[in-house]
Amino acid sequence: MAPISNGPDLVEYEDANMENQVPLVSSYNDRIRPLLDAVDKLRHLKVMNEGIQLPTIVVVGDQSSGKSSVLESLAGINLPRGRGICTRVPLVMRLQHQPTPTPEVFLEFNGKTVYTDEARAADAISLATDEIAGDGKGISNTPLTLVVKKKGIPDLTMIDLPGITRVPVHGQPEDIYEQITGIITEYIRPEESIILNVLSATVDFPTCESIRMSRQVDKTGERTLAVVTKSDKAPEGLLEKVAADDVNIGLGYVCVKNRIGDESFEDARKEEAQLFKKHPLLSRIDKSMVGIPFLAQKLTQIQATIIAKCLPDIARNINEKLNASISELNKMPRTPSSPAEAMTAFMGIVGSAKESLRKILIRGEFDEYLNDHQMHCTARLVEMLNLYSNELHKCSESDPTRNFLVEEIRLLEESKGIKLPNFLPHSALLSILQKKVDGISRMHIDFVEKIWDYIESVVLSVLMHHSENYHQLQSSTRRAGQNLISKMKEQSIGWVTEIIQMEKMTDYTCNPNYMSEWSKLMNQQDTFRGKILIQGHSKAKIDGIGEVEAGHIKAHQDVLHQAFDLKMRMTAYWKIVLSRLVDSMALHLQFCVQNLVNKEMEKEIISELMSNQGGVIERMMEESPSIAAKREKLNKSIKLLGESKKVLGNIMDKIATYSD
Repeated sequence: MAPISNGPDLVEYEDANMENQVPLVSSYNDRIRPLLDAVDKLRHLKVMNEGIQLPTIVVVGDQSSGKSSVLESLAGINLPRGRGICTRVPLVMRLQHQPTPTPEVFLEFNGKTVYTDEARAADAISLATDEIAGDGKGISNTPLTLVVKKKGIPDLTMIDLPGITRVPVHGQPEDIYEQITGIITEYIRPEESIILNVLSATVDFPTCESIRMSRQVDKTGERTLAVVTKSDKAPEGLLEKVAADDVNIGLGYVCVKNRIGDESFEDARKEEAQLFKKHPLLSRIDKSMVGIPFLAQKLTQIQATIIAKCLPDIARNINEKLNASISELNKMPRTPSSPAEAMTAFMGIVGSAKESLRKILIRGEFDEYLNDHQMHCTARLVEMLNLYSNELHKCSESDPTRNFLVEEIRLLEESKGIKLPNFLPHSALLSILQKKVDGISRMHIDFVEKIWDYIESVVLSVLMHHSENYHQLQSSTRRAGQNLISKMKEQSIGWVTEIIQMEKMTDYTCNPNYMSEWSKLMNQQDTFRGKILIQGHSKAKIDGIGEVEAGHIKAHQDVLHQAFDLKMRMTAYWKIVLSRLVDSMALHLQFCVQNLVNKEMEKEIISELMSNQGGVIERMMEESPSIAAKREKLNKSIKLLGESKKVLGNIMDKIATYSD
């Protein structure tokens, strides 16, 4: 935020006639009053609930720093006093000069207005505070507004916050410090807030908790003004303290004298003027840095500057939020007024859901879900297929080196009979094939279940998204989606089971790769036999298979040729089987997805709807609680922002006048 200027030259205190004190109000008030009224109206409308920050003077200080005395002197009325925390709620003080001699004082809280007078204002504030925050010593963040209209007071709006205390006293919650600092931080953090930091002259400024807090949110001090109270109690070194500015107060210091007991405000001002004029130490302080009148003028000017600076942005933000709320309201679905409209809305939901599913499940278009990779369905399905293929090729049944020729030799030995030798028994090949297919059968079913679980999550997510404005439809739509996926999953498992049975039934392929692969493997038989049987090696390497343990075959030389042939046939054929299973699964998956989106889903949802048609259609004509709540919230926001816009409608020219 740009630094705030100190405005026009202030009247020197010593020039004021002591017999006829300069009032705290000046003609400057007349210029900024409309701006301040506009901000007060916006605050009363609670525009801050819409995220619009308002320029605010926030009064903070440690407990017993003298905040109440300063605010009393500015407002010209007594405020609650006593030990402990006197201010237990944010007190919005709206001060307004009026020419009539009879003051007007009232409170606004909890949606009501309570009128009082100067004499009873302190008691009325205490009673209202008890009603807001309870009878004990706890605090509340619910604001209480005090309106004072009185001749001679400055046009100011300030928010007085509870004094900072670290140690809870009897009756206060243990976390009183955290509660107070939480409220203070909330009010002083916005860049639009001016921090009026009340410091006692009797303490070292850097040790004050209020200074520590204000520096956390205003490191440069450009929006912090310090009021030094109890100047008469510790005059020694005060000039040096404010001149040194060890705590970086960008808007400067104003030193004041506290009002004592029942001393009248007029007498207090006279005493204050005499103190800073005649005291040997305090009189050395620059006259633009002392006294309640100068504090009032300085606050008024700072307030006018920050309001004039912020109002154009506030007006723009209000317009933007108003337009956004109107646009959002217009986009909300209209509740059907007849069964025909309800049915049309229903078919629109089904149609839009189908189109979304076509895009993400079939065409691979993800513009509706750019940042949700889980909904990039074609890519995810390919990933799952690739993982499925890798698992098939890496499982133990697909490892040709495992127990090399052991199973083949065993089967050939067991298939011997009274017949010509050297014929390769087909039953041995089928036995090995069936055992290998059985070994991977569970992997196919697990994959099908995984695929359909994923598709179910996608379909339900899309259906719920497109029917979110009709909660009455969601349970039926979800049930239809779940029923459909369950049926299609069951069909896929049945299909996979049939495929497995077919692969076990016989060995067949027309793929020429089988013969070429088998031939390449068989061409290595003589080399393999030479290494194991003649050279006496226990291991041998076969291209296309790898290194195998084969020392055990020496005892089975009579069936070695057939066993090797059987192994090579199954190795070549198993590659065909795995490729066929993966390809078939991919085609089946693509077919099922297209069937789901283009045919089965709409049929299932309509069937579900028709089974309880009257109930669903009638409920569609009832607006859901969540949509009704959202519509009500938007309408309230539009009304509030519209009223706020009207408040600012005639004030922008005043800002130009102020700038002149």
